[in-house]
Amino acid sequence: MEIKLVDLGRQYQTIKGEIDEAIARVLSRTDFILGEDVRQFEREFADYCGAKYAVGLDSGTSALELALRALGVGPGDEVLVPANSFIASAAAVSFTGATPVFVDVDAATYTIDPEQLPRRLSARTKAILPVHLYGQPANMGAIMGFAERHGLFVVEDACQAHGARWDGRRVGSIGQVGAFSFYPGKNLGALGDGGALVTNDPGVAELATVWRNCGQREKYQHVQIGWTRRLDTIHAAALRVKLRHLDRWNASRRQLAQLYNQALAGAQVERPQEAPAAEHVYHLYVVQVDRREELRSALAEKGIATGIHYPTPIHLQPAYKGLGYRVGDFPVSEQAARRVLSLPLFPELEEREVRYVADTIRSFLSRG
Repeated sequence: MEIKLVDLGRQYQTIKGEIDEAIARVLSRTDFILGEDVRQFEREFADYCGAKYAVGLDSGTSALELALRALGVGPGDEVLVPANSFIASAAAVSFTGATPVFVDVDAATYTIDPEQLPRRLSARTKAILPVHLYGQPANMGAIMGFAERHGLFVVEDACQAHGARWDGRRVGSIGQVGAFSFYPGKNLGALGDGGALVTNDPGVAELATVWRNCGQREKYQHVQIGWTRRLDTIHAAALRVKLRHLDRWNASRRQLAQLYNQALAGAQVERPQEAPAAEHVYHLYVVQVDRREELRSALAEKGIATGIHYPTPIHLQPAYKGLGYRVGDFPVSEQAARRVLSLPLFPELEEREVRYVADTIRSFLSRG
């Protein structure tokens, strides 16, 4: 049996007719840049997230950067960022000229630990960038309370958490701005790179809309110095199709995660935990194990692909060597980096495949 970590081919086959029709519609209209499907998708995605505005962009990284810039974050400012995330969470801060200040994560949820925020706060802190990692919402109740007490902005990195909820609210709509990635493997994925920011602030939406398109409000009328950060129309057309299926796909991910939980019960594996106020959408099913590399090899021999998200915390990446962090600064993130393992998970995964993965893990662990 061959089981991919993510099988995009299976997803495409389930909606092939809808996707092909949507692409053909764009090809027929030839409105490839900021076309009708971009406008429609922005309205639909904003409604889905419970926000007033959505701005389609070329990546989740751009969404984070433009969100921070629109809130006035820049040189001399600091932004609190979890140490355990993909590097784009911190890089977006660096692009603005501000400094990412790393914070350790909660051992149960892998998301930024609100109890660590006070010790990382300084007079230069301007924002918090919580990451809803692996599909698990960060503790937005505590984070928003802390931000309000200290006059900080909150930019949600929801790039792995499309459709997740905290206390009944969709992530991305809780802070001042939410950022999403539509990288193909995400819960809501485009046919290539793509992203969006969502917000209730008309000023933020206006700035992002102008900046993404070379600083234009009208063609050849450049009111700002901007970038080329647009969401392509073909991607938007595919995303409109997929958005209609997202809740069903997320429900399938949750069911498969529960099946994994049951199948791995009693094994020497730390299974993911769901925070009480959270609705986890399991972009990834991440466990912690000893002898990780040996287990990965054993799974690969049985045709099972796995991933590591992430093998090096951001504060120990060579790109951030200049900030002076050392091994031991963020022990929870560092332990996770040594032990986390992502197992195959996608909505079309079959029950027999989940059991095959779990049985293979159990067999390996039982051999000591």
